[in-house]
Amino acid sequence: MSDFSGVILSPGFPGNYPSSLDCTWTIKLPIGFGVHLQFVNFSTETIHDYLEVRSGSTETSNVIGRLSGPQLPASLFSTTHETSLYFHSDYSQNKQGFHIVYQAYQLQSCPDPRPFRNGFVIGTDFTVGQTISFECFPGYTLIGNSALTCLHGVSRNWNHPLPRCEALCGGNITAMNGTIYSPGYPDEYPNFQDCFWLVRVPPGNGIYINFTVLQTEPIYDFITVWDGPDQTSPQIGQFSGNTALESVYSTSNQILIKFHSDFTTSGFFVLSYHGKYDKLYFLEPVLY
Repeated sequence: MSDFSGVILSPGFPGNYPSSLDCTWTIKLPIGFGVHLQFVNFSTETIHDYLEVRSGSTETSNVIGRLSGPQLPASLFSTTHETSLYFHSDYSQNKQGFHIVYQAYQLQSCPDPRPFRNGFVIGTDFTVGQTISFECFPGYTLIGNSALTCLHGVSRNWNHPLPRCEALCGGNITAMNGTIYSPGYPDEYPNFQDCFWLVRVPPGNGIYINFTVLQTEPIYDFITVWDGPDQTSPQIGQFSGNTALESVYSTSNQILIKFHSDFTTSGFFVLSYHGKYDKLYFLEPVLY
C-alpha cells in the first residue's frame, strides 16, 4: 500500500473474520512521512486473536501496538515511512474484526547543526533518513562522528551526538603547510598546559614558521621551537608575550614545538608553517 491515505479492513468485515488467519498489510510511503492510524471499529477474541502494529516493515522493527479484545484502541502514530500490520486469529471465537483509516503525515526534520564552530557542514537536507557530514577548518581536529543520519522516531534526532572541531594540545603533523592554534582557540588556552607538536615534511625541505597571532602571558607562558624532532635538537627560539611576529626558519625537515602555560593568566596564539625546498640538500657533486 503506497497511497497517502486509505482503509484497512479485517477479512470479511463487517462480518466475522475466519479462523486460522495470518495476514500482513504493509504501508510504504516516501522517506520523511509517517502514518496516523485511526480505529473506527475493533473487536477480536481477547488475547488469542490480535493485531500487531510495527513502525517498520521487519520483524525486528518497533512494536507500537499489540491490540486484542472488544475495546476500541486509541490512535497510533508510526514514525517511519514503512508501517506493517499483522493480524492473527486462532481456531475459535471469531469476531467482527477491525476497520482502520490511515493518513500519512510529514515527519519533522532533525535539528539544524549550523553554525558549526571551527568547521562546516556538508549537506543541507536534515529530513528523516538523510545523511550529512562535517569537516573542520585547517588546524582543528574533528571530535566525534564525521557523518550523521537523521533517525526515524517520535522525536527527530541524529544517530550520534553532534561532533565538534577543537584545537588540540599537541599532535603529529605531516602536511606541507598548515596552522597550529593554541589549545581551545579562539577561546583562551587553559592553565597548566604542556603541549608538543612534531611537524615533519619531506626530506630536502626546511620549515618556515610565522606567528600570525601571539598573545601569551610574558615570560611564564611560552612557545619553544627546536630544529629537529626532539628537545636535544638545536633550539630555534622561545617566544612569549606579543613581540615575536617575525618568521623563523629551520634547517631540518622536522621541528618540535612545545607550548607551556602556568597557573595564571591565559591568552592565545596562531602559528602558521610551510615546508620549503632547500637546494642546499641537493647540491650536485663536483666532478674532477
